[in-house]
Amino acid sequence: MHLDRPPGRGRGGVGEGVLTVAARQADGLAAPGLAADPALLLGDAGLSRHEGALVDGGVTLTSVAREFGTPAYVYNADVIRRQFRELDEALAGVPHRICFAVKANSNLGVLRVLRDLGAGADIVSEGEMARALAAGFPGDRIVFSGVGKREDELRAAIGAGIGHVNVESMAELELLAHLAAGATAPVPVGIRVNPDVTAETHPYISTGKRGIKFGIPLDQVRPAAAVIRAHPGLELVALAMHIGSQLTDTQPFAEGAARLVDLVHAVRADGTTTLREFDVGGGLGIRYHEEIAISPRDFAAALVPLVEPTGLTLYLEPGRFLVGACGVLLTRVLFRKHSGGKEFVIVDAGMNDLERPSRYQAYHAIIPVQQRPGVPFVADVVGPVCETGDFFALDRDLAPVAPGDLVAVLCAGAYGFVMASNYNTRPLPPEVIIDGGRAWLSRPRQALASLYSSERVTSEER
Repeated sequence: MHLDRPPGRGRGGVGEGVLTVAARQADGLAAPGLAADPALLLGDAGLSRHEGALVDGGVTLTSVAREFGTPAYVYNADVIRRQFRELDEALAGVPHRICFAVKANSNLGVLRVLRDLGAGADIVSEGEMARALAAGFPGDRIVFSGVGKREDELRAAIGAGIGHVNVESMAELELLAHLAAGATAPVPVGIRVNPDVTAETHPYISTGKRGIKFGIPLDQVRPAAAVIRAHPGLELVALAMHIGSQLTDTQPFAEGAARLVDLVHAVRADGTTTLREFDVGGGLGIRYHEEIAISPRDFAAALVPLVEPTGLTLYLEPGRFLVGACGVLLTRVLFRKHSGGKEFVIVDAGMNDLERPSRYQAYHAIIPVQQRPGVPFVADVVGPVCETGDFFALDRDLAPVAPGDLVAVLCAGAYGFVMASNYNTRPLPPEVIIDGGRAWLSRPRQALASLYSSERVTSEER
């Protein structure tokens, strides 16, 4: 389906130089102390302006809202391709596989874009496995991680010929060994190591330090490898780690990888000869506000010298890095309100649609889809959900907006729709993909009737 397509402009659609404070405010990207060029955020997202209107991949967001309504998630496929290729090219000097972390965005259309690029998939549930397989990922390009896999999930993984299962406890390894006894071929296993590395990120998404639920502690790795080595139905193919999410420093990656290298040498010295993969997990951060994200080139420079001498294939499992910037949450201003000395902008999206600001106090830039004249102001941007925590921004410098205006919440492609809920009995928003100058509906807006159609009113109802 064709939507409005204004004449093309360069990536980002705005100049390369640093804009004035007034220009930043006009685009709704200004914040106290923010010195970054707003062209960077727009460029990251594949957005530009044409005659004041926000354009995404050659399609005006106004036309997307007119066709599909609001709130709606909109993903730019070319941004996904750009991110994948930059990382893939940076690692070209070493054998590697990029496995997309499906938990970041499990939309089938998004998954198909990544599959066509040659990506593998990193999953943490049977549901994600079903989605990856439905999107066309071969079983042997899927890595199954996660701290609490059920017996039926492990059986399904064995049946699907999963590339490898990353075990995260000795108890899980014992269960997998029991299931593997009846397998027709050895089950490929990875040991997810807790490398005891502290990364600077939100505590809820720090996953590689001692005393948390993820991974097998360093002192249990060699005993776990011995169990696998002695079992005819298991084959140890990978040592893995994952130290956290939204990381903007290479040092924790290098520190964790160095400890993993030591373990590679140790388990090989113990007699393991089957290792093929060195799995560093995901966690590469993106720019939401003032962050300086790790470049793929710097990431490769930090890791390749450590991994290459092992002779193993480097596996990595980025999620946010590949899809975070590609997505916007498109929402409409319902009302403006003054109360208690504060200004409020009330929009039709809520915390049930995008939980990150409320859950993590995460920053997402919010910009008008159509620029209008007026004076910038400071306000809370809030939704209709009956929670004080239902907000997208607090005391935010905003460009002029009025009821009926569309605004775009940037960097919503990762951990957006996948964390959405039906709280307040609100239907899930649609997901729209823009590709080749066309917008198409990958997932329709949830119908109201589907919110209760599977329920029974009484015990006698059939």
